[in-house]
Amino acid sequence: MAKPKWIPFPHPQDPYTYKGEALKKHWARLHRGDCEPWPKDAAVQEAWRAYHRGDFAEAVALGIEAGGAGITVANKARSIYANGLEKKAAARMALFEESMAQAEAQVAAEPKNPNAHYQFAYAAGRYSQGISVAKALAQGLGGRIKAALEATLKLAPKHAEAHTAMGTYHAEVIDKVGALVGGLTYGASKAAGEEHFRTALKLAPDSAIAHAEFANGLVMMHGKRALADASALYQKAAQAEPRDAMERLDVEAAKAELA
Repeated sequence: MAKPKWIPFPHPQDPYTYKGEALKKHWARLHRGDCEPWPKDAAVQEAWRAYHRGDFAEAVALGIEAGGAGITVANKARSIYANGLEKKAAARMALFEESMAQAEAQVAAEPKNPNAHYQFAYAAGRYSQGISVAKALAQGLGGRIKAALEATLKLAPKHAEAHTAMGTYHAEVIDKVGALVGGLTYGASKAAGEEHFRTALKLAPDSAIAHAEFANGLVMMHGKRALADASALYQKAAQAEPRDAMERLDVEAAKAELA
């Protein structure tokens, strides 16, 4: 399968190259956030190696070619690339739509695969931010994202990335429609949002994205009162030690936000 011409990962890849047995040795730490099990298929392992070092296009191609558990890495690589590196809005949205469609197909084939549900939620969440959260709620995407995250957490209660995403769901709904309508119509609450963010930090205390999204969520839910706490969370995100390309993009984004 031909690789698309995507923007290359703009940082050194050597620290994130897990050759041979190194990938399995570091797997638990690399996948603390998404609880993805170690893949037995060597082709899927190779797709994850490409993903972790930032060769996102190669990870997508290898994952789709491998099929099965390879679809998970393909969807994650496509969405992380779209969110972190793709500059053109139309291309970014098309990539999220592609991940949403592939994740839906994976959910149909593997309903008990938590990351099939999560990759739909992640792509749909970023897509919603692109078209505006208000428009996404009007289109019914909010309910689908929440249901996908609930399915993820039912299957994998320690899925830190899903807890972060669920916290963001509550925060964005409250930010757009207010606490009253958000609670009555979409089941969103400040308390639940904060609980999910704090759970994510307990599960993945060294995660840059967990700190950064918590910061964003606090400001969305509490406004200027939360700026000091949000700044402290961003400081921690910027100081995190990235273990792979995705985490490096998260750390650099936090540094840019602080600057």
